[in-house]
Amino acid sequence: MIDTQKLYATAQNLVAKGKGILAADQSPESMNKQLKAVGVPEEAEMRRLYRQLLFTTPGIEQYVTGVIMHDGTIRNHDDNGVVFADLLISKGIIPIIKVDKGTVPHTNFPGEVLTQGLDDLAIRLEEYYNMGARAAKWRMVVTINETTPTIENLRADAFYLARYAALCQEAGIVPMVEPEVLHAGSHDLKRAEAVTTQALQILFDALHEQKVDNKGLILKSSMVLAGSQYPEQTGAKEVAEATLRTFKNAVPEDVGGIVFLSGGQTPERATENLDAIAEQEAVRSDLPWEFAFSYSRGLEEPVLKTWRGKSENVNAAQEALLKRLKLNSLADTGVYETSMEK
Repeated sequence: MIDTQKLYATAQNLVAKGKGILAADQSPESMNKQLKAVGVPEEAEMRRLYRQLLFTTPGIEQYVTGVIMHDGTIRNHDDNGVVFADLLISKGIIPIIKVDKGTVPHTNFPGEVLTQGLDDLAIRLEEYYNMGARAAKWRMVVTINETTPTIENLRADAFYLARYAALCQEAGIVPMVEPEVLHAGSHDLKRAEAVTTQALQILFDALHEQKVDNKGLILKSSMVLAGSQYPEQTGAKEVAEATLRTFKNAVPEDVGGIVFLSGGQTPERATENLDAIAEQEAVRSDLPWEFAFSYSRGLEEPVLKTWRGKSENVNAAQEALLKRLKLNSLADTGVYETSMEK
């Protein structure tokens, strides 16, 4: 029997006002690329030290409700042998586990992919629950170009995402569903809004068909953005209006909460756009959801650049993380100013 009240409580805790989720779930391959970019050896120990730096940052619990981890990270530990999940729990932070196994090409659909990982998911979820995870994440990838996305690809990927969500709730774990509409591309804001709306409508139709309880899930969504190669990038107010309009047209009112991914934006732009959304939230009475941030690059980019694998830089790197967390906390309540970046 699913304990829905616990699911609801966890979902509500994850989107607490003025706080957000740290997305530290990069695969070893992705993390190695980030380490290489700042001159750090691509080694397991360096990946562990970097995660330790993040999770042991003094005061991180003031701004973070949950941390998303990769399988290898949730099994890892700090210098004292304390498992990372237990370290986070001791700070009142909810361990979240990324459970999808990445994407594979969608046969007969050039340029589109499907997310895999359902085969042994029920078994893995039981293990992760016993390790302390109370939420999970699964990402589907939506690419915008002249021929994509196709409705067939959206429906297939949404089905997998919905099956994942149903299995999570059965295991007592809050599913985060992440239909990421990629920022890369030359599309304008109008096309981005149309595609994001369609993807979300198809996803929530699939979730309904699989009898997933909306109150016990979190939507991790892209902001609606013109493509990164589009010559006229839109201002924060336009992004906020398009994003909220999309949600009104596609997201059921009883969804447990909505968190935003930074999705290729610079840390500063991701914070500015979050603030614009919160400003509209403050003056509108028709938005039933609680919003929060769930950033990876949007929080970690300055941390890596400051750390560079050197122990003498740990304190400064942790200060860089706290600064970005504080700025996004202010943005989540609509009181951020760009002058605060200095």
